[in-house]
Amino acid sequence: MTIIDSQVHAYEANTPKRPWHSVPNWPDHVTGDEMVAAMDKVGVDGAIFISAFSLYRYDASYAVEVQRAHPGRLAIVKPLDPDDPDVADVVAEWKKTPGAVGIRVMLRKEEKRATDDPGLDRIARAAVRYDFPLNILCWDNLDAGIALIERHPDTRFIVDHLGILQPRVPPAPPEPWTNLPKVLELARRPNAVIKVSGACTLSRQPYPFPDIWDPLARIFDAWGFDRCLWGTDWTRAFAVVNYEQAVEPFLKTDRLTDTERAMLMGGACAKAYRWSPKKV
Repeated sequence: MTIIDSQVHAYEANTPKRPWHSVPNWPDHVTGDEMVAAMDKVGVDGAIFISAFSLYRYDASYAVEVQRAHPGRLAIVKPLDPDDPDVADVVAEWKKTPGAVGIRVMLRKEEKRATDDPGLDRIARAAVRYDFPLNILCWDNLDAGIALIERHPDTRFIVDHLGILQPRVPPAPPEPWTNLPKVLELARRPNAVIKVSGACTLSRQPYPFPDIWDPLARIFDAWGFDRCLWGTDWTRAFAVVNYEQAVEPFLKTDRLTDTERAMLMGGACAKAYRWSPKKV
């Protein structure tokens, strides 16, 4: 099967040439070359490289450089600024960028953005016009994400990280799956798919994280495997699990059939982004 990681973040060291906006608890650097090497080590064929908002905000120039160096292995997604009145023009330019397969908005509570923000609507309409899926990070603000999805039935949405707030350091919270009922209800929206990314960070048990499978089974049942995109959220998840630990449980579990595994770990991602890795 072809394995595609639906979310990775690569980046350079923090230097004056390309300074970080903030300094998260990530490694000092995970360059594009280092990311591809990590993928090679565990048999991941390709990945969706989400330009790291924490570090680079709306500047996706490093992602563009890395994709150019690894065109068959990485496709790229750019965060967008809802406060930019010309954001539709930004999307138009992004559409011309080699390897560009999607756009993203941050819709966390910390953005303090109204659910009916006109900038979000501009981006959702531009996603339709330029035929991009719109990734949304609304993991502590799921009601706002649901409202946006319902308001734009013609937009293809990809809900990041199960729609569930995930820890940046261990341990997982006492009740990590509290918002699971809302996630299951969201599955009724046919214009949305969901990333099963960072799931291992929600485990309260050590590797191979056996307690994730019962709640994930409910998500698989509600959404269907063709709408569930496995991913690691490396390197955001770095302080909780390493890359191999985020991959191996899905490869080895007996809770998935081979057909289900192939769809979850690659098929659904290829369908959602209309992209597959190629050897070059």
